[in-house]
Amino acid sequence: MKKAIIDMHTHTVFGGHAYSTVKENIDEANEVGLKFLGISEHGIKMPGGPHEYFFHNLKVIPRQVGNVKILRGIEANILDFNGRIDISDYDLKKLDYAIASLHNPCIVPGTKEENTRALLNVMDNPFVKIIGHPDDDRYSIDYEAVVKKAAEKNILLEVNNTSLNPNSSRKGADKNYAEMFEYCKKYNAKVIFGSDSHICYSIGKFDNCEKLIKELEFPEELVISYWEDQIVEFFGIDF
Repeated sequence: MKKAIIDMHTHTVFGGHAYSTVKENIDEANEVGLKFLGISEHGIKMPGGPHEYFFHNLKVIPRQVGNVKILRGIEANILDFNGRIDISDYDLKKLDYAIASLHNPCIVPGTKEENTRALLNVMDNPFVKIIGHPDDDRYSIDYEAVVKKAAEKNILLEVNNTSLNPNSSRKGADKNYAEMFEYCKKYNAKVIFGSDSHICYSIGKFDNCEKLIKELEFPEELVISYWEDQIVEFFGIDF
């Protein structure tokens, strides 16, 4: 099996409920052999989340530290079923990417139709590159509709290592990813692994993701995390 070289879903002490600094995350990324690391703090509507100035000032972080190239992003919170998120286009233009996610503190789960509409609508935002952890039974969705639009819009669907932990607050990830993978194969939609790290020791750790794709015989060609040329082309960053 190939080795994943990118982790775009990571959190720091600035998010209010994580326990490592940006430097500690970068140092760990170098230690475990990643080539790309994304800084994707929660958006401002997450309780304890950073002020918008945090995202403005990500420019001070070097583009490369050691062997790791750094991308500046956000895990934006979806706020309603129209797909509105908690960061402006003005701010998004300063970043390299946005992950868009459904989080219980920011949007109460709706019906399957409502949750699906939220994800379909947020994918119309040109700055959204990744749909975060689309795997939670609390937010039931129409996987075929979501995967089909992600393929059409060239948006990555995350396979979240933390969701697959036995103690995760998100439930049903195994069976939900199994369904999602079938539609990914049907529509040729790409996925990306995310650690969803809230402490540096889980940076670049994708053991649950890798076990799942092996068990389900999901094609490596649809996992962008393995392919440096695809990563550079997809995120379009001149390092």
